[in-house]
Amino acid sequence: MPITEDPALPRVSKKDFMSDQTIRWCPGCGDYSILSQVQTTFAKLGIPREKFAVISGIGCSSRFPYYMNTYGFHTIHGRAPALATGVKLANPELSVWVITGDGDSLSIGGNHLIHVLRRNVDLQILMFNNRIYGLTKGQYSPTSEAGKKTKSSPLGSIDHPFEPCRVALGSDATFVARTVDVFVKEQRSILEQAHAHKGASFVEIMQNCNIFNDGAFADITGRKERKERCVFVEHGQPLLFGANNEKGLRLTPRLTLEVIEVTEDNADEVLVHDETNPVLAGLLCGLRPPFPVAMGVLLRVERATYDGAALAQMDHAAETNKQTLAQAVAGRKTWDVG
Repeated sequence: MPITEDPALPRVSKKDFMSDQTIRWCPGCGDYSILSQVQTTFAKLGIPREKFAVISGIGCSSRFPYYMNTYGFHTIHGRAPALATGVKLANPELSVWVITGDGDSLSIGGNHLIHVLRRNVDLQILMFNNRIYGLTKGQYSPTSEAGKKTKSSPLGSIDHPFEPCRVALGSDATFVARTVDVFVKEQRSILEQAHAHKGASFVEIMQNCNIFNDGAFADITGRKERKERCVFVEHGQPLLFGANNEKGLRLTPRLTLEVIEVTEDNADEVLVHDETNPVLAGLLCGLRPPFPVAMGVLLRVERATYDGAALAQMDHAAETNKQTLAQAVAGRKTWDVG
């Protein structure tokens, strides 16, 4: 049945975004949940499917375009942001989504990721983080924890792992968020907010690989654990967590965060989330147990977009330079090579 809620928008259903391709992910993979939420979100936006483009690199997550009944492009390893930038510049009316993984975007694609974020191209970038190379059968990835024993690190990885959201913040991203494959309600909300943001939206989705890294985030995201070990941030709201919101985060004189038991006497000391503050976003994105892990929109700020500036520049050039190609070739700005 149609999902679109606004009667002014075209009636679109989730089924409209489901392709006829057989889904070739392992049974139980977290990618299924993300695919379902993306299809549901697209339908809720009320935008015709021909107004979407889904661009991916290489990896399990990068099969995504085959399963979306939209325009799409399965590109090469790590280069999806570059291709997506070209798609957006050539077709500015499209809603362009980049689907990538922790290996695809933070290893061979690291440079492409940081530059598309600093340029603030109007794209939605969904990075599936399962802390493993799944497609190539279980090697450690740039986000795998130190000491991780895999086929490529039998004695344990000695690498210090990347924190994806910190990479995004360090690249001057204008929208940085985190969610989990099984956090259905929260994931949909973040996808909608990412789409509404004008600029590059970076969303880390913690995702389970039940074959090569099962339970990678179970200590944080399990049904019994999530209330105690996740803090769901919301702009203008106190940073509370726990089964009954009995715990909070407080800023110390050393500009670090600490956990407090909330009482009537100290309730006003609980830090209030400000998604426009990159310093606070930096503190939140690095939290790990025994601290709660921050979920939600960590940072959202406004800045001119690369595609908007490029199109304006081309329009200006077209208006101010009326030369034909022949005139340009025969003009004064030429020289002879002897």
